[in-house]
Amino acid sequence: MKLHKKVSASILVGIMATSILTGCSNGSTADVATTEGTDTGAKTELKIWGMGEEGKLLTNIEADFEEKHPDIDIQIQALPWDSAHDKLLMAVASGEGPDVVQMGTSWIPEFADAGALMDFTPYLEQYPNLAPDQYFEGSVEAGTYNDQYVGIPWYIDTRVLYYRTDLLEEVGFPGGPNTWEETRESASKLAARGEGMYGIDLDPKDQFFALTYGWQNGADILKDNEPQFTQPEFVEAVEHIKGFFTEGSAQLISDMDIIQAFKEGIKPMFISGPWMVPMIKENAPEIEGKWAVRTLPAKESNTSFVGGANFTVFESSQNKEAALEFINYMAEVDTQMKWLDIASALPSRTEAWENEKLVNDPLYSVFGEQMNNAKPSPVHVQWESIAQELNAALERINVGGADIMTELEALNQTAKELMQE
Repeated sequence: MKLHKKVSASILVGIMATSILTGCSNGSTADVATTEGTDTGAKTELKIWGMGEEGKLLTNIEADFEEKHPDIDIQIQALPWDSAHDKLLMAVASGEGPDVVQMGTSWIPEFADAGALMDFTPYLEQYPNLAPDQYFEGSVEAGTYNDQYVGIPWYIDTRVLYYRTDLLEEVGFPGGPNTWEETRESASKLAARGEGMYGIDLDPKDQFFALTYGWQNGADILKDNEPQFTQPEFVEAVEHIKGFFTEGSAQLISDMDIIQAFKEGIKPMFISGPWMVPMIKENAPEIEGKWAVRTLPAKESNTSFVGGANFTVFESSQNKEAALEFINYMAEVDTQMKWLDIASALPSRTEAWENEKLVNDPLYSVFGEQMNNAKPSPVHVQWESIAQELNAALERINVGGADIMTELEALNQTAKELMQE
């Protein structure tokens, strides 16, 4: 999923060549009046690419949208996530791709850096549903690149702490741990129940944990376009993570299903997103009333990670007006609540979180609360490559026993070199 600058340059050449072949436009990209609708009575065909299960489920809103927009015929194509990136690259280079694209937050810097994505800023007065103040700050940050607003948050996810209320109560924390210290203490007590028992589930080689613990400890990760993996705040965060493994509170290597481990009390705490709520309800009904979720325990802050997906529009699209109408429809609160029912995906509009269905839900409401303090991965064109190096370093530290400072110094140097490419 890497798009180095050489690839970006080739994409730009493709875009320029396509522009020459298709002819020059009559105005700037801020002028959404294109060739659409020039034939009397003709419908605009709007091509939409969705990813994974969400792409498949998009057909559920097709009839409602077209009823409200009879001049637009939407053509939805669902792409598997594992092949979507390459298809997007080819679409951008050819200029013959879709109009609207569901894009994961970590891909946006790559395609925005190549000039492939339309800036929504000129259209916000006409489409106030798309304005940044309608969304959580972290989601807006994920859709912004070099001061261009290129991704409208569609649905969101963030990570919270899942915990067994009954087992945490036994070790003195009925509401779950509030701080790093309480997390360490409760995990240690839970692990002391006997052989094969642990306190918390952590992945020893996942950037997510390093990022969130780093943010919670005040680390910047990337500052002034420089990696900061050797700063004391990040080093301390990595040491904190490793402590769970060295103390035996977290299992270092496991192929155990987390829902089964949670149900059996083997791992009474884990950190994950909203998709786990229906999975636990369906697969572990025996523990109903014995588990809950809460915002992440804090150090300097309790910052979590922002995920989800954004809607983007290809700069090459000849149907920008129709694309804006579609995204505006998907951003309406009523549509977002309908999408929650269809896909169990949490709404991106902050206004939607005032709906009683979310306010009164003891589980989902926690995710809305956590979104007030959540951040995306660093927004940089090379972050995907840097993240792979970070994962590898974490594995060497936590699994291989490598020296933390040695690994982080090497990671910092590698990240600098990647950022200079």
